[in-house]
Amino acid sequence: MRILLGVTGGIAAYKAALLLRSLTEAGHDVHVIPTQASLRFVGAATWEALSGHTAHTDVFTGAAGVEHVALGRSADLVIVAPATADLLARAASGAADDLLTTTLLTVTCPVLLAPAMHTEMWLHPATVANVATLRSRGVHVLDPDSGRLTGADTGPGRLPEPEAIARAALELVGAVEPSSPPQDLAGLRAVVSAGGTREAIDPVRYLGNRSSGRQGVAVADALAARGAQVTLVAANVAPAVHGGRHAVVEVVSTADLAEAMATRAAASDIVVMAAAVADYRPATGSEHKLKKTGGGLTLELVENPDILAGLVSGRRAGQVIVGFAAETGDADSDPLEHGRAKARRKGADLLAVNAVGHDRGFGDVPNALTVLDAAGDLVGSSEGSKEEVAAALVSHVADLILRRSA
Repeated sequence: MRILLGVTGGIAAYKAALLLRSLTEAGHDVHVIPTQASLRFVGAATWEALSGHTAHTDVFTGAAGVEHVALGRSADLVIVAPATADLLARAASGAADDLLTTTLLTVTCPVLLAPAMHTEMWLHPATVANVATLRSRGVHVLDPDSGRLTGADTGPGRLPEPEAIARAALELVGAVEPSSPPQDLAGLRAVVSAGGTREAIDPVRYLGNRSSGRQGVAVADALAARGAQVTLVAANVAPAVHGGRHAVVEVVSTADLAEAMATRAAASDIVVMAAAVADYRPATGSEHKLKKTGGGLTLELVENPDILAGLVSGRRAGQVIVGFAAETGDADSDPLEHGRAKARRKGADLLAVNAVGHDRGFGDVPNALTVLDAAGDLVGSSEGSKEEVAAALVSHVADLILRRSA
């Protein structure tokens, strides 16, 4: 397989040499495109010795053969490791100001970017937006690892290990079997709510919402895939959606959900409130179907209890609590700012905020989550299928548990 390996100007560039060796020893034909900044960390001679090819460093060398187009057309796979914040910004904007970014505009094969940078740069709104843009275009952007960075800093931003980068990249082209998730949550118990609660108006009608439960079920699946023992509290979730893959507790109303979650949270290490809860219920319900009278129908509504806030206030030591916030923008603020205010108000360890509407969020459609901590600060973001964003969210949960145990 012909692979292009882009290397940008970060201290983690030395790890790209290990990645290159791994790929060449596996029999792949690898051509390296180092940026000028990266050559200050690792010289062209290293790339040429390890790859057996000339390192392609600028658009003017080999101009007669239109090298930037030829490289892209001949590639079966492109990997950029490390991908700095600068590279992500330039790639997202469609810049073509060096050989690497120019080549990225010509390729039609799968592209994988492996970011590495300081935590503050990874979490900056500009980087978050650039990553979301790239992913929306089909570029595969890995989440960086959490750990020791340059100097004494620690946090998310560390370049994944070369073996992990190679496997993730080769999975894109079917060159290796998909890897199994790490079993870092083995021995832990989790309870996940999913679906939407319903509040009876009469025996026929109810107040409810459009949640299908698919996202909550995907989170339950992702937790189980990493070894957790999961109980799913399903609020009006179709059996075809949850598939009976977990211990399932069926509930209908918000009161049912509150009781089921409180009972099971007491014995759980991880609590995820993904269900969409009806904020209000009728003050009184009718025992009989309400008939048309030729006029309007007036309902008196009362607020339902805040289940997430109750779980936070009653938490036990070491427990990780995750909330969800389905938000829409309004005249006062956008969905993320509403989410930040909710994160500070609720006090959950993590709050997954998603903007919802008639064509996004609810049902069998892609989703996008922005994950905040209890202070409303950005932890990370992901976009894609419900399974993909669930896996990303569970990775944040696992990272939090790891940091607490360190």
